[in-house]
Amino acid sequence: MLKNKSILVTGGTGSFGKELVRRILKQSPKIKRLVIFSRDELKQFEMSNEFNELKYPGIRYFLGDIRDAERLNTAFRDIDIVVHAAALKQIVAAEYNPFEFIKTNILGSQNIVNACLNNNVSNVIALSTDKAVSPANLYGATKLCADKLFLSANNIKGNKNIKFSVVRYGNVFGSRGSVVPLFLKQKKEGRFTITDKRMTRFNMSLSDSVEMVLWSIENNVGSEIFVPKLKSYKITDLAKAIDSKCKIKYIGINPGEKIHESLMDINENNYLGDLGKYYALVDNEKSFKKLKKKHKKIKHIKNIFEYTSGNNGTFLSASKLKILLSKYINNN
Repeated sequence: MLKNKSILVTGGTGSFGKELVRRILKQSPKIKRLVIFSRDELKQFEMSNEFNELKYPGIRYFLGDIRDAERLNTAFRDIDIVVHAAALKQIVAAEYNPFEFIKTNILGSQNIVNACLNNNVSNVIALSTDKAVSPANLYGATKLCADKLFLSANNIKGNKNIKFSVVRYGNVFGSRGSVVPLFLKQKKEGRFTITDKRMTRFNMSLSDSVEMVLWSIENNVGSEIFVPKLKSYKITDLAKAIDSKCKIKYIGINPGEKIHESLMDINENNYLGDLGKYYALVDNEKSFKKLKKKHKKIKHIKNIFEYTSGNNGTFLSASKLKILLSKYINNN
């Protein structure tokens, strides 16, 4: 699938980017070119020790910031596929540093759209978040805007053979900034802090997120948002799974935080397709017909619904969460 392609990953030294690179190199060790684009030179150095040019001749490390349009244009030369994973993500930090998030998540996204159009990239997958659905915080608002920029780019491409699509999912289980590393640290102190006892989250592993993006590269038509079908869990059950004897202190919801993750809003899924493992969301009949041409067995879901971690209906028990935690600890 990717052997003869040139791929660039923005945010390529982050937890998702690194796992995506690992998977691509495992599948296609002699890939034509795989560019890791990020602004952290230390992480690039550390990553290059694991994935070096002697073992993987096609790999390249490109230092830069998506805020820098000129640098992006240089990096995107002769690139076929772009996976955009770079973003500022901390919700609380966004509330206190709003324009920094706007510069990276919105203006940086437009820089990527322009660089892709200028360099004849053929396929673009932008990573989104549940926070972009009916956003309750500035981070979510910037990601909603970014999603709109990528999807609308399909309308300004002219005769260029390029597809822009979005992949939307929630917090990755155990990822940096998620609650799992925090709880494992708090376990040693004998007390968990939980913002609200009603809190729920979708469950998705890092491996699942990478698999979804690779699937999207192969199956997108442009203009769609792909959404995974996931199980949910209660944050209180996660705490019990880590240590049922630890005390729990409820500290109140953080600025911009939601009780439940939401992957689809009732107002945005008039053209919703069921692809089996994933949903595909488009905003007009023309785009849905394109999807149907690519995916013959797609089912048009006409009964619109809100898809949240609270109303999901399928929850992981504390015992199932223990199994996931064991796998996470063994891999980290």
